[in-house]
Amino acid sequence: MLQKIGHEIWIFDGDCVSFYGFPYPTRCVIVRLQAGGLWVWSPTKLAEELRAIVQALGPVEHLVSPNKIHYLFLAEWAEAFPAAKVWGPASTIAKCPELEFEDALTETSPLDWADEIDQVWMQGSPALDEIVFHHRPSATTILADLSENFSDAFLREHWKPWARWIARRWKIVEGWGYAPLEWRLSFIFRKPARAAKARILDWPTEQVVMAHGEWQPRDGQAFLKKALAWL
Repeated sequence: MLQKIGHEIWIFDGDCVSFYGFPYPTRCVIVRLQAGGLWVWSPTKLAEELRAIVQALGPVEHLVSPNKIHYLFLAEWAEAFPAAKVWGPASTIAKCPELEFEDALTETSPLDWADEIDQVWMQGSPALDEIVFHHRPSATTILADLSENFSDAFLREHWKPWARWIARRWKIVEGWGYAPLEWRLSFIFRKPARAAKARILDWPTEQVVMAHGEWQPRDGQAFLKKALAWL
């Protein structure tokens, strides 16, 4: 079900996907830009129900992959909405040679959404980089894998006991919201990562949406400070 969470911004929770054998929930974010076009972040599987809902909101103009892990359904959406521009960091572009991308996303928002959405390029790990976004009209910061915030109820339903133990140890659960441990350990270049963190914490965040786990409808800045405290 599509859920409106602020001014011209919605989230849609898709089905779980398997990531190294772990069931991961999926979530996309849809923003309606001032001109009426839709900006779709981390598209989930395009079920007919979702397609109809999206088409009722407006024309899909931008399909956005925040990192090279979040690409699974880009091609499906690009085929369904051929007029949409496809965006991602260079790492996503390299992983999806069959798709035609715009210029690689970096530190600076493209003119297509610069008036409404800010972005930061989280670098410092040779394993994975991520573009983090902030939707100014709703004061919403949008993270892909930089924060995972699984509820105990989700873990009990979908993860085995030993996997739940790992989730708690890695602090990818509610109350912490950290990035996965293997990604945290791979940040060998801390200076650019901490510069990106500082920019993220400078945003006037009221709510935080992440791809995996319980999104935060309030106290967004406090959540980000805790979720990024490892860096």
